[in-house]
Amino acid sequence: MALKATIFKARLQISDMDRDYYAEHLLTLARHPSETDERMMIRLLAFAHNACEELEFTRGLSSDDEADLWRHSLSGEIEQWIEVGVPAEDRIRKACNRSDSVLVYAYGQRTAPVWWQKAERAAARFDNLGVYFLPTEACSQLAQLADRNMEFSVTIQDGHIWLASDQHNIEVVPERWK
Repeated sequence: MALKATIFKARLQISDMDRDYYAEHLLTLARHPSETDERMMIRLLAFAHNACEELEFTRGLSSDDEADLWRHSLSGEIEQWIEVGVPAEDRIRKACNRSDSVLVYAYGQRTAPVWWQKAERAAARFDNLGVYFLPTEACSQLAQLADRNMEFSVTIQDGHIWLASDQHNIEVVPERWK
């Protein structure tokens, strides 16, 4: 019998001063049995960093044809495709061909730099691709915040992201690789 996803609820109060976006989002995240708390929380961070009413989580790890998050236009075209981790070159190519904008949130102290060293040359040809690297310590701190019911105040200013809960306050500074 297959294991089922674990459901997490998150309430985000977002103040994004870089984009002049201020909103509250009530989210349901399904964590695939093979997904770590760290990866799930990075998906949540990616949502907060790109938040808008149309942005949504997908089936994620259980589907090869979908991004981790995406935003569709009213007519159904994919406007934004967001990947978490270190996707294969063919996956990036497919995403860039199907979407107006593609963002990758890479993490992992050892894996991400090696991946980017190999992928950077191929990625240079895609004008609609952006790549962020998330520092290892910040990712570890994010993983520790994973809870079945989460509530965060998220402030984004000058490229810095602050997540605050009743008990924790974390600063994440994504490094822009492309």
